[in-house]
Amino acid sequence: MFLWDIKRLMQRMPLPLENIKILDLTRAAAGPFCTMILADLGADVVKVEPTPKGDMTRLLGPYDHGIGVYYLSINRNKRCLGVDFRNEDGLKTLRRMAVKADVVVENFKPGTAEDMGLGYNDVKALNPKVIYASISGLGRTGPYGTWPGLDQIAQGMSGMMSLTGPQGGEPTRFGVPIGDFTAGMWCALAVTAAVAQRHVTGEGQRVETSLFGALVGLLSLQGQRYLSNGDVPKQSGNDHPTIYPYGVFDARDGPLNVATAREEHWQRLCVIIGMTELLEDPDYVDNSARMQNKDKLRAILNAQFRTRDAIEWTKDLMEGGVPSGPIYSLDKMFNDPQVIDQGMVEQVQHPTIGNLDLLANPMKMDAFEGRSVRTPPPLVGEHNTEILTEYGFSPQEIAALDAASAIGAEEENNL
Repeated sequence: MFLWDIKRLMQRMPLPLENIKILDLTRAAAGPFCTMILADLGADVVKVEPTPKGDMTRLLGPYDHGIGVYYLSINRNKRCLGVDFRNEDGLKTLRRMAVKADVVVENFKPGTAEDMGLGYNDVKALNPKVIYASISGLGRTGPYGTWPGLDQIAQGMSGMMSLTGPQGGEPTRFGVPIGDFTAGMWCALAVTAAVAQRHVTGEGQRVETSLFGALVGLLSLQGQRYLSNGDVPKQSGNDHPTIYPYGVFDARDGPLNVATAREEHWQRLCVIIGMTELLEDPDYVDNSARMQNKDKLRAILNAQFRTRDAIEWTKDLMEGGVPSGPIYSLDKMFNDPQVIDQGMVEQVQHPTIGNLDLLANPMKMDAFEGRSVRTPPPLVGEHNTEILTEYGFSPQEIAALDAASAIGAEEENNL
């Protein structure tokens, strides 16, 4: 290593969660999304996967070189330990690792971790300063506490689906598992807060959320409408529930979003599209009038917007101070120059796939030094030996665990 390399290494800003050890017992979506965020922030995340097939999302298509893209999308920057959860030696290994972990994260059905001797009280008895994070489907206690909960179930029970979809249509789920990912983000935030608090108090704690609770927490103004006024909001399609024009319109080449969030936006819109006469029309004189006459106004605006392409309108509207933008399919989005400029996709070398493009963390931090994706999603058991060695296991103990099938890996992996 050259002297300037050493100097640069010494001057590198550490990542926020560097040296925080996380024992990741999660699978599927919400938990892995949480631990991916923590790994992006520098935590040393050991993803424990059941042998021989690993996390269930590895098997969910579509696939990239035989690996489920679902798995690839939420497991960057982690190392993997393959463990047989049905083997008592495997469970003993995890309990021993929990002693040295700063954080344990799990998203088993409530009661499952306790059955394996890996519940909060079990781990706290071994490691009093541990931060123990749990994500459940509907909440760990209460009348539904023992029920399993998947994303779509939580979307429905939270009321979110009743607000989503075309006006008068069927309740509609989001295009991504928003309950899983929101729960993961809430949990990651809780873990980072608990880490910060432990620096002050020296004490660990239990933190938890659920898919159900995460989505109820997102209801914001719609939830407050009911709490304050008893209103039960309905689906409003692509229109804003209380402001117009604020929604989707028809440009010449496809749909266009326009959002006149304030009165001055409406005034600027009329000037830019060359329809200042609308400003004097009593049917559109203020937002209340426009809401009452929005179907008629929609037809007028669409006729004008159809004269040009969406990106042409977007340029003029945005430069004129009116929020707007085209509605992209993913192929168009990933080729948009702003997406490229902002580094929303990063490439990493995967041991079997080769060049692998992944979504980057949307947070920008000096500590990232321009990259949030440092290592690819791991293979099952790819890091067994190095992980167990770091956690204090001797070569003989590791060999014995391997011989007892307490740990395992994909055949092509080198232990």
